[in-house]
Amino acid sequence: MIYRYSLVVISMITLMFAACSNTNSADKDPKVRTLSDEKKDSLLLVYNPAKEDKFIADFVQRLHKRAGFNGNVLVAKEGKIIFQKAIGWADYLHRDSLNINSEFELASVTKTFTGVAIMQLIENGKLTLEDNVKKFFPEFPYEGVTVRLLLTHRSGMMNYVYFTDNIWKEKMKPMSNMDVMRLIAEHKPARYAAPDTRFHYNNSNYMVLASIIEKVTGKPYADYMMTNVFKPAGMKNTHVYSTTVYKKPPVDVVGHDRTWRYSVVQNFLDGPVGDKGIYSTIHDLVLYDNALRNGRLLKKESLDSAYKGRSKPVNGHFNYGYGWRVFEGDRNRRVVYHTGWWHGFRHIYVRDLDKKIVVVFLGNLTNGSLLQLDDLYKYLKMPIIRKGAYAGNGSLPGSDED
Repeated sequence: MIYRYSLVVISMITLMFAACSNTNSADKDPKVRTLSDEKKDSLLLVYNPAKEDKFIADFVQRLHKRAGFNGNVLVAKEGKIIFQKAIGWADYLHRDSLNINSEFELASVTKTFTGVAIMQLIENGKLTLEDNVKKFFPEFPYEGVTVRLLLTHRSGMMNYVYFTDNIWKEKMKPMSNMDVMRLIAEHKPARYAAPDTRFHYNNSNYMVLASIIEKVTGKPYADYMMTNVFKPAGMKNTHVYSTTVYKKPPVDVVGHDRTWRYSVVQNFLDGPVGDKGIYSTIHDLVLYDNALRNGRLLKKESLDSAYKGRSKPVNGHFNYGYGWRVFEGDRNRRVVYHTGWWHGFRHIYVRDLDKKIVVVFLGNLTNGSLLQLDDLYKYLKMPIIRKGAYAGNGSLPGSDED
């Protein structure tokens, strides 16, 4: 009798423990990282230089010698890094060399992160795609501008980068996002187009989205991104550095404009964030790709929506979703990417979702070297991303807004 009673008690305790374990597993906060997560991430970043891909190594060396590429490069396939290299100067004036963990200002690659944050808030019921900007900023001067139109660059807004240059008189004092929103409300600059009439890429859209993130969450953009994106993804070397907080961002990489003689000094336009302002490394961008793939940051439905082109494709192939440029080529072929060009930095970050390929070029010398990647894409059996992608409205190859 005692034996039978003991078995019943043990069984009940076992069932209760199992139920608690299942509940904890189901309710696990994806923002909380475990030792298992850390171990998996460390394996993603393992690289043996002795086994580097010879073709890619030779290609990158030629790109450096002949086209003047200076920066950090990484190519990963099926969860393994097949090539990585830091090549050239971090700061030419002081003759500091790049290292593999150097943090670069991501320029417009930042827009992918802002898009992720917006989609998180939508998933959590804090926002909808059809929310009007006036809901958060009643003095906003334009009618009909929604979160969806900002995400897809279909708002018709002017570019604050050019608009504020003649208005912000204290050039040594950085602007904040809220400063820009106030200036827009006060000066009501002319729009490029009516809302939702055409695609027109520009930085204002994502600066406004970052401002909405701050209004909805009550947190600085930098704090929200650290808690909800960078840390959950395991990105330990990724930060938001606004000149409203940092007189000089604490990184070793300096941007250079076309020639080594011109290092770019940050100015009042490096205060606003969301369209730019995130600094990261090639390794952290691998972890970012992984966190998106495994559902740590967004649900599959949200990602599928973000990766869908929302305008007429440029040259029949290139489009823009929610924070991502999209290649719409062969059936079932999904390639998303973003470029960046800002104050001496020029980058491309490419994710072939089906072949599980990640290509990262982070550069701090703004020349045309990243227009010469065709042979690499062919070798990887990927679409030629840049060729012909910038002949469309709002995507001009010489602009600081790409």
